[in-house]
Amino acid sequence: MINDILKNLSILNVFWFIIDLSLILLGNRLLHWTVNFVSKKKTYPSKNFFNSIVSLLNWITIYAVIFLFLFSFPNRKWMFRPLYSQGGIDVSFFLILIVIMSILFAHKLIKLLTTHVLKPVYKHYNINNGLGYTFNKIIYYTLMIIALGISFKSVGIDLTGLGTIFSVLGIGIGFGMRNIAGNFVCGIIILFERPIEVGEVIQLNEGIGRVENIRLRSTIIRTAKEGTLIIPNQYFIEHIIKNRTGSEMIAEVTVSVEYGVSTEKVDKVLHEAVSKVKGKSEGILNEPNPTIRFVNFRNRTMDFLVEIPVINFEIKEQIESKLRHSIVQSFTEEGIHLAPYEFSQVLLNKLEK
Repeated sequence: MINDILKNLSILNVFWFIIDLSLILLGNRLLHWTVNFVSKKKTYPSKNFFNSIVSLLNWITIYAVIFLFLFSFPNRKWMFRPLYSQGGIDVSFFLILIVIMSILFAHKLIKLLTTHVLKPVYKHYNINNGLGYTFNKIIYYTLMIIALGISFKSVGIDLTGLGTIFSVLGIGIGFGMRNIAGNFVCGIIILFERPIEVGEVIQLNEGIGRVENIRLRSTIIRTAKEGTLIIPNQYFIEHIIKNRTGSEMIAEVTVSVEYGVSTEKVDKVLHEAVSKVKGKSEGILNEPNPTIRFVNFRNRTMDFLVEIPVINFEIKEQIESKLRHSIVQSFTEEGIHLAPYEFSQVLLNKLEK
């Protein structure tokens, strides 16, 4: 077969291939320059839109190079020679290549549509990010299913037959894949009911994170300490999830001191420690003001609770650490001793607006 492909290939063919390839690459660079020039002059659309256009141009260039390479051979009959016949369609290598490239190109175009074309529409009609994200997912999966269906039909694959095969296989493997199927169903429920949305801050057990992406099988959560978590969607349907969005985070430190120390002095020193942290740190809210409370008597200690409102969960633990350093320094300067068995814990509360 290779001999048939290379048959009658001459130096002239190679020469024209190099010339055509150079023209394609030159055209690609000119289009890149044009897009970059326009992006610097325009503030809208966004820079990401122009980056997507550049990416799309690169895909078109790759496709052009592939076709140029294939059609540079004098003998091109091998591309159109039927590999098999299905449903009255003669399927060749060229047809299979067109189908694969069409699916990939459809994926790229749909991503461009949902990311940059529909986003201004959502903004114009005051559609929030969560609902817009749901619409984008529905549009993406719907159009990709249509593209795949058309592609399969083009190569003679009977979708009715595939449906029958999958239904039979589904009975056999249904029990083994019930968890995966459950996660898919829960993913659809989350997209439509929207108990959580992309960008929201949620609490899982003792951890807090921000929703990065909601996929059909799993949801991506970014946390400050554990990094990125991939959580099956079924978890969000079966467990209680605390939504922290719309609420400030409270950095809390409980400080225990020995009996015999003036409580008013402790209160004053804690206020000074808080003022030092607030003056040197970013991410602390101006309203409401930090609070210091005498919260409990214990067998050997008196407990004070320091609360500072912060902007988000990412900054919360940093503020708590700085607050502890400041408290220890201020107590040392004033001769106040922490309890021998220090009872210091970090809590997370929700402060309703």
